[in-house]
Formats: sequence, structure tokens, C-alpha cells
Amino acid sequence: MSNSQTSPATGSGGAARFLGVADLAAELGVSTGTVTKWVARYPADSAHPFPAPDVHIGNVYGWEPSRIEEIKQWRAGMPGQGTGGGRPRKTEG
Repeated sequence: MSNSQTSPATGSGGAARFLGVADLAAELGVSTGTVTKWVARYPADSAHPFPAPDVHIGNVYGWEPSRIEEIKQWRAGMPGQGTGGGRPRKTEG
């Protein structure tokens, strides 16, 4: 790691601390299944890619704690319910 990069927060024993899927879910107020689906449904080549994890160990993803605001901004930019039109409303007449 170069001097221009910041290192992740450290936990006990000096080990780097990352946020896992369960941590992100708790921070965002959603289920772990929701975060897992976002990671799968919004890959790097999608129109609204989920922020890439900073570490991948086995089948576990981890994000630096400093990136929680970036992830919250990503979520805020998601298309809302009803995007795409749907059935036209009846007009009174």
C-alpha cells in the first residue's frame, strides 16, 4: 500500500477491520439478503454498480468502514418503486 492510500480501521490486535454484508445490512436497515442481492444484481458493468468490496476472502466480501457513506449514496440513487411507467392512470371524464 502506498503512502497516499489510507488503511482500513484496525480492530483488536492491529488486524484490519472491514464491514461484511451483515454489518452493511445493519447500517442500512435492510436484511443481509437484500445486500447480497444488490451485490449480485448490480455488478461493475451495470448501469448502477454496487460499490466494489475492498477485500474478498473465500466467499466473504468486506468494505472499509470509511465507505459507508458512499454505499448510502449508492442506495439513495437507486431507481424508486414505480420506475418504468406501469399502467396508465384512469382519467376522470
